[in-house]
This record gives sequence, C-alpha cells and structure tokens, in this order.
Amino acid sequence: MHTIDFDLDREHVELNQLLKLVGLADSGGQGKAIVASGDVTVDGVVELRKTAKIRAGQIVRVGDAEIRVLGVEG
Repeated sequence: MHTIDFDLDREHVELNQLLKLVGLADSGGQGKAIVASGDVTVDGVVELRKTAKIRAGQIVRVGDAEIRVLGVEG
C-alpha cells in the first residue's frame, strides 16, 4: 500500500474530485466511476456517494492507495 498525503485548503473536497486531484483518476467523471464501482472506502466504510464531502482527518482508500486528508494546519 502506498500513502498519499493531501493538503486540504478548504472545508471539504468532493470525493470524486479528490481522486482526480491526487492522480488516481484522470477526470472527475472517472473519479465518479471509481466511486460507483464500490472500490472506495472512507474511514474504513465503503462510500458510494460520488460527491461525499471529505474533510481533514479522514482516510480514503482506493485499491492499494491510502489518501490521508490533512488540514492546512497539518
């Protein structure tokens, strides 16, 4: 598993956009398809809402990638 640290510069980011921003999806549309496939978990729970609000402190997993969402204060 490889870990990606994502620095969140606002209150939240939509899940499909997060996948695009960290390079796991080529587009927001592909991000939506990845979420719809059931392969994404947020804090250990499968997340099927494509535009779920992801906030600092949450852990998103897709396949062998773990995205740690960090706030601006680190």
